[in-house]
Amino acid sequence: MRKVVVLLVLFLIEPCLYAQKSKNIPPEKPKLVIGIVVDQMRYDYLTRFYDKFEQNGFKRLMNEGVICRYAYLNYIFTQTGPGHATIFTGTTPSNHGIVSNEWYIPLKKQKVYCVEDSKQTTVGSNSDNGKASPLYLMTPTLGDQLRLHYLNKSKVIAISLKDRAAILPGGKNPNAAYWYDESTGNFITSTYYMKDLPKWVEEFNNKKLADLYLSRLWTTLLPVNEYTESLRDSNNYELGFGKNQMVFPYDLSFLSKKNKNEKDYSILKSTPFGNTLVHDFAIAAIINEELGKDNIPDILTISFSATDYIGHRFGPRSVELEDTYLRLDKEIAHLIDFIENEIGKENVLIFLTADHGVADSPDYLNDNKLTGGQFKQYYALSLLRTYLNATYGEGEWVLGYSDQQIFLNRNLIEDAKLSLKEVQEKVANFMIQFNGVANAITAYSLQNQNFTDGLLKAMQNSFHPKRSGDVLIALEPGWIEESPYLYDHNSAYSYDTHVPLFFYGWKIPRLAINRKVHIIDVVPTLATLLQIEVPMGATGVPIQELIGN
Repeated sequence: MRKVVVLLVLFLIEPCLYAQKSKNIPPEKPKLVIGIVVDQMRYDYLTRFYDKFEQNGFKRLMNEGVICRYAYLNYIFTQTGPGHATIFTGTTPSNHGIVSNEWYIPLKKQKVYCVEDSKQTTVGSNSDNGKASPLYLMTPTLGDQLRLHYLNKSKVIAISLKDRAAILPGGKNPNAAYWYDESTGNFITSTYYMKDLPKWVEEFNNKKLADLYLSRLWTTLLPVNEYTESLRDSNNYELGFGKNQMVFPYDLSFLSKKNKNEKDYSILKSTPFGNTLVHDFAIAAIINEELGKDNIPDILTISFSATDYIGHRFGPRSVELEDTYLRLDKEIAHLIDFIENEIGKENVLIFLTADHGVADSPDYLNDNKLTGGQFKQYYALSLLRTYLNATYGEGEWVLGYSDQQIFLNRNLIEDAKLSLKEVQEKVANFMIQFNGVANAITAYSLQNQNFTDGLLKAMQNSFHPKRSGDVLIALEPGWIEESPYLYDHNSAYSYDTHVPLFFYGWKIPRLAINRKVHIIDVVPTLATLLQIEVPMGATGVPIQELIGN
């Protein structure tokens, strides 16, 4: 009788154990891919702040998944627009067409912003901040390919504070892209995606979390003297929030006050709580859109942009930036905990990377006996115009300048029966004489030669014949263009191009990859794991260690 009882108990327990085990067995393909981008995150932040990170944030990604220690962007104009487009299309600006955050259009004699679209209107606000779409993106994203494969049954949603950091990852055919409206503190979208906000987004906006976060005092998470990886709080290398707002604590209620009845919601973007708001909205999206809840894979892209705004104001050596990363570490830990509890680690593939890094302040470099400086581009352009007038006669030979690119007046050159190639070469040879210029190359050379590596290859990867200038300029290491910022990024040097890259969850092993990989390899890798075609135009290759033989 005793044997019978024991056998009966085992018979009843075993199916339960089997069901529990099978529940944790990863499916053939991940049910949800989450792409996290940390704007302006240099790779060395991982090692500098490692001892202060908690166990379940960045350390969990580093120690329990795949870490690519030498992941690089392989083009020169390292900015938010090109970075996000590159990550999610699997190709360089030379193909996807987002050559910069903005570029000059000679025919219109004006600049165009990479996601502007005057035909669209804002959804969720009366502001003009929703006049945007992926109009200028020339190649599809991973999300576009996934929805193509599953006949639009997959859900693809993109979220960020910045419009371009939501729109470009989402691609041409997502379900939605949402970004922060600094005039209202709400998340908005455009008519490109929908006519009205979903009910859950309206409910989220009605919570007025931006107001809550802007009522806070931003103090350091740890005692300020423990931020030993950074310069002292008061130093000469920061812009802060203004002359008298450069050290902790920061009264956000005061900083965001415009007048009695108005609030400056843009301040939130330059605080760690901008990341908190994105974290909150991402969780709301997962719950309300029921992402990862069926066998058709979904994609969620999350871009944390506050790190970029804070980086430009305070720089990579500041207590403010370190505090932001310690707080973001906790946000990521909470986000992963939520995802694992809600959907299951075995069902979700998370990757994390950055769109670019950042240079140190030239003043800081000089004070440490290193080279660096500000390239005075408008002074150089003034001299260039004088030189061309002396060489070819009076005329508007230079139409515009944008992000280290010179746009010539091709109609005038043609009317004067001059060789475009020759004029480009003269301009390049003239520009290379200025302090801070490492190289200058013509559009003709970039179109007619094949560079295989180094700085010229990076310039070629940033060049698109329909959007780039006639002459492209590369600055010396440590040099940035003259601007209101003390800190910037737009080079092919490691401080701008060496970024984190982690894969975690689903069937991802614990592994460190100690060879060079390119960020354009992310999408081909994910497409292979999702068992779909690589998006049209992608030029990266799958990371072999992740896909197996």
